[in-house]
Amino acid sequence: MMNNTNEESTSTSNLIADFEEMPPTKATIFRNVVSINNTDSDEDIRTQIVDSEDANTLSSVRRRVEISKEKVQTGSLNVLSAKYESLDYDTCENYLLLDEERKKGYKFIVQKSISRWLVFLLIGMITALIACVIDISIEELSTIKYASLSKNVDRYVTQGKLYVPYGLWILYNVIPVLIGSILVAYGEPIAAGSGIPQVKCYLNGVMVPRVVRIKTLMVKSIGVICSVVGGLAGGKEGPMIHSGAVVAAGISQGKSSTFKKDFNIFKYFREDHEKRDFVSGGAAAGVSAAFGAPVGGVLFSLEEGTSFWNQSLTWRTFFASVVSTFTLNVVLSAYHGVPGNLSYPGLLNLGKFDGFSYEFFELPIFLVMGAFGGLCGALWNHINYKITVFRMRYVRPRWLKVVEACIVAAVTATAGFLMMFIINDCKPLGLDPTKYPTQLYCADGEYNVLASIWFQTPEASVRSLFHDPPNTHNALALASFVVVYFFLAVWTFGLSTSNGLFIPTLLTGAAWGRLVSIGLYSIFPNSVIVSGKYALIGAAAQLGGVVRMTISLTVIIIETTGNVTFALPLIITLIAAKWTGDFFNEGIYDTLIQLWGIPLLPWEPPPLVHNIYASEVMSHPVVTLKCVENVGHIVELLKLTSYNGYPVVDPPLTDQSEVTTYGRIRGLILRSQLVVILQKKIFNETADDWDSISASIFRDAYPRYPTIKDLVISDIEKTYYIDLRPFMNPSPYTVLHSSSLPRMFKIFRGLGLRHLPIVNDSNEVVGMVTRKDLARYRVWRHRGHMGVEELLISKEI
Repeated sequence: MMNNTNEESTSTSNLIADFEEMPPTKATIFRNVVSINNTDSDEDIRTQIVDSEDANTLSSVRRRVEISKEKVQTGSLNVLSAKYESLDYDTCENYLLLDEERKKGYKFIVQKSISRWLVFLLIGMITALIACVIDISIEELSTIKYASLSKNVDRYVTQGKLYVPYGLWILYNVIPVLIGSILVAYGEPIAAGSGIPQVKCYLNGVMVPRVVRIKTLMVKSIGVICSVVGGLAGGKEGPMIHSGAVVAAGISQGKSSTFKKDFNIFKYFREDHEKRDFVSGGAAAGVSAAFGAPVGGVLFSLEEGTSFWNQSLTWRTFFASVVSTFTLNVVLSAYHGVPGNLSYPGLLNLGKFDGFSYEFFELPIFLVMGAFGGLCGALWNHINYKITVFRMRYVRPRWLKVVEACIVAAVTATAGFLMMFIINDCKPLGLDPTKYPTQLYCADGEYNVLASIWFQTPEASVRSLFHDPPNTHNALALASFVVVYFFLAVWTFGLSTSNGLFIPTLLTGAAWGRLVSIGLYSIFPNSVIVSGKYALIGAAAQLGGVVRMTISLTVIIIETTGNVTFALPLIITLIAAKWTGDFFNEGIYDTLIQLWGIPLLPWEPPPLVHNIYASEVMSHPVVTLKCVENVGHIVELLKLTSYNGYPVVDPPLTDQSEVTTYGRIRGLILRSQLVVILQKKIFNETADDWDSISASIFRDAYPRYPTIKDLVISDIEKTYYIDLRPFMNPSPYTVLHSSSLPRMFKIFRGLGLRHLPIVNDSNEVVGMVTRKDLARYRVWRHRGHMGVEELLISKEI
């Protein structure tokens, strides 16, 4: 049984996840394991499963990455998935690559640098153009929809036939949502939601399948349009970040695996190291396009995802963000009839805030509002977690996911209609209070304020709450709207549709923030209360309480509102929201990542684990290869094992049947490299028939390497040999078996490793550490308590 480092962590993590106790697991023990280099049969590399009661054998040799075969309760937050692999961010400096680099001159360096800047330019422009298409499509379709609804409500209310516009509203909601959810459920399920958790994991170094495919981008774009036009409590800003990441991944490779088209450009960027740097720029460009916040985009990419950062990457990412904002500004300004005015820097246009100031006595109010936002965010996350677990358990068929999305669309229309019908919220027509003033049961010259909120896109509603005159909304209407929209947003996020949570969260927060201003005005009737100021603080508090972002969110809101003087209140509010929310649970993105079991590595190693050594953390035994290896042996090894990296060692200096080490390490070779070598048939016996061998053979096969099952190796070829030395990484990073867990974590995280061989004092391989080995030690925090728990690994999630 895997024991927790802290005894309290078991009960506390159960309190968080509220899931059933795990059944006893089995531990893998390796007795009398012979070296793979001396293996005569396949049975020798198979593991023996024994009951975990044999604790005495665990004390000497411990297989830490035990893949549990027991049934895992769906919705558990303390289980990692065995299905996710890491990216090869660390460059394999083998002989071929170094030989290639030596032949390149200064001219190539300049050419590659210019190409890199060109790619970031294209990333910013294309991301912005996609954002423009999405925004204009939503604008045009929403105009048709809400103009028709407003007209029909005023037309049929006098005839007592309100069921007609109600039926139309449901129809207008359900049809687009039906199209979008079918595309997601049947076309590309990874396109569901905002995509921010997946992009965050990719930037952290986890290979999330299909996350940066062109098909994902297409489904995402159409799905976002359908979701927002369908009236769901979601926004288009979150998915733009995912869209930017996909654009970056596609452009930087100069080819499309989906369409099987190779443009033969940017070939030298075809590796995980370069691709991931471009994706960080694409994510920043997506934020910039969504919010018109170039600096916020760079900070978002840094705070939420990227592990490895340098000055040149920061500069290029900022360049892509600025290009994205400028391109979007030019196109949308021309679309809105003010070309050259450049008044549309982002999709989320909150309008220009007057330079309102704040008093010293208001800071405690902002602090309290931040704490309240943290409480609401923690509740939001908890409810959404429960709904997500329910979906994972019971809403599994695709058709059922589509039905659920349509039900939510119909319920959204019903909730809005009931609020308009029941609550009397009439105000006189102002200068330009709303695009579609709906009279409903109001007197002549008045309009229904609740109808104006519902009969427009959520972005427009946020703008209204920020800029409407002080007496526009009454307390009952706002309070009802906050409660209804809060639960609609919780229910909507996680549907089989493409939408984000930024806008519905901002809208909920802006509504209760405006409610606070009404309360303050009733207490201090003689003071000047600026409603928009409290709406902005409420929106920031609610969003901060849900996503728990601080640096980037502060800058994004400052850039979106154009009010730098309001930085201190925003920082105070967001810190209070984060600290309050963290007291109860994780942010929504972190919760989803834990639910999916993705092995995400945090910024810092777990505290108080210096007593855990590499010999306890490493996987053992290690499957190794010799410098010159038999082809048949490699083929069988790749079929029998699923490892992605194999240490290359000198043969052991003993003929004993039992050895405890696997020879002195000479290098490390990847599964993908071995498969490409076998595919190209680069055998010692066929050296005369080789074409020119260079590092490009691996780039040409990237990113979808063939599998061992795709290869055809004849019996004669299986008797041949391969010299692995030109292809392996001759200087992999290694640590001694006595190294502590924090030291390994810092090396692994800081260098972006995928494999970390563990050696003894004689530089002989004794184990291997991968991402899952380190990710299993997770820090839990709950209600003021903290500890480190050791997670299970399962293939079921």
